[in-house]
Amino acid sequence: MKIYSLKIKSVLLLLAVITFTGCSEDYLDKTEEYTIDSENYFNSEDDYYNALIGVYDILQSTYVNVLLGEIASDNTLSGGESATDVIGFQQVDEMSHTPINDNLDDVWDWNFAGVQRANYILEFQDKTEFEGKQTIIAETRFLRAYFTFELMKWFGPIPIKGDERFVLGDEQTIPRASRDEVYTQIESDLQFAIDNLDYTAPETGRATKGAAMALKGKVHLYQEEFDDAANVLTTLIDNGPYALSDFETLFEQEGENNEESVFEVQYTGEEGAGFECLQCSEGNVAVGFQGIRNYSGPLFESGFSFNVPTQEAYDMFADDDIRRDLSILDIEAWAAETGASYGEGYKHTGYFNRKYLPRKNDNMGDANLTQPNNYRAIRYADVLLMAAEALNRGNINDQLAQDYLNEVRERAGLREVENSGDALTEIIFQERRKELVGEGHRFFDLVRTGRAAANIDGFTAGKNEVFPIPLEEIEFSQGNWEQNPGY
Repeated sequence: MKIYSLKIKSVLLLLAVITFTGCSEDYLDKTEEYTIDSENYFNSEDDYYNALIGVYDILQSTYVNVLLGEIASDNTLSGGESATDVIGFQQVDEMSHTPINDNLDDVWDWNFAGVQRANYILEFQDKTEFEGKQTIIAETRFLRAYFTFELMKWFGPIPIKGDERFVLGDEQTIPRASRDEVYTQIESDLQFAIDNLDYTAPETGRATKGAAMALKGKVHLYQEEFDDAANVLTTLIDNGPYALSDFETLFEQEGENNEESVFEVQYTGEEGAGFECLQCSEGNVAVGFQGIRNYSGPLFESGFSFNVPTQEAYDMFADDDIRRDLSILDIEAWAAETGASYGEGYKHTGYFNRKYLPRKNDNMGDANLTQPNNYRAIRYADVLLMAAEALNRGNINDQLAQDYLNEVRERAGLREVENSGDALTEIIFQERRKELVGEGHRFFDLVRTGRAAANIDGFTAGKNEVFPIPLEEIEFSQGNWEQNPGY
């Protein structure tokens, strides 16, 4: 699956225009011009299925959401080779980013491309009937909700257009929607997916009822709608097919798409890419970017040493917490144990994100850009912790919140807790950070709970809760869209 960037200002997806010609005037008289474009597509099940593949394909580009989202938090530093190596990463790390930032542009462009591709299917959802179409439409709506929620997290309310593609000129006439309007569409899409999907996907990597329920619970949690969040998440826990797996292998190849996986972005090392088109890679680009610089040794491949965990992130774990050394690699200890050698990059801390370090494999092309490690976008431990938070912060059921929290702690080798109220809330927050470190959630957890300014160096309250809309998008709107405050 090839992927490419779609921007709101370049939004018509034309498949092809094919004109048959011949040497004989008689032949031309008998041959009608044949065209394939967006308006006469969707004539068969295959057309819808292939268009759905195109929506899923954009998920692979969202590696930047994970990498940059973690750098923005207090878990990691930007890293790299120098202060000018991927300057957009450096700016986000230091909270000095502006509306001119190529990497934030990528977050906007690629997620909007996902919305646009989903809208392409939905615009023509009634054109052709076939058995199983509701499943395709439900998956499409899940994916639109996924991409829209990402945009909402990063940039705040965005323009929405219902079940239609954006076309050139819309940026000057369609305003940014309200927060409630965007969340209403997300919730509607996810409810449709819940009602029309099964817990088991027709193919590995496709959306399920469980994925839609988990994401809907998360959307409610972000709005502090604790009753709604608790309801959907506890229903998922009680009825879904998920369970905690072995943490030791969870982020290895054998841990992909296992019983803990609620939704996973699929990657492969079978098709290479280059720096001129990172989104063309079928591999997880973020993994190579996080690799150990100039590494030579067992298990891992070398990389570019971005997104390096801080000392404080490593020290937050108790010594008996099995997650510490399976989540964060202490390179000095590893080198002493294995004889490996390595180089030190910019802002070197001595630690690396072990969950998504490049493992030795037979990937093709540039090894750093085609890593096959799947991204565990939603896993069952996250569901348990979100449910615990909703139950506790909503004053619904602290005992059940404890039970869910203790499931996660027990796997980590830690004792059970018996706290309640605000003390339990704080433990849940701490547990989310430890369990999900390196997975791109921390910054947004801090923002949604009002703790970002107290924990992130350089964070300005009233500004840095969201990132700036790319300047070019503001300019193309010709005053129709207001920039986010402070930018």
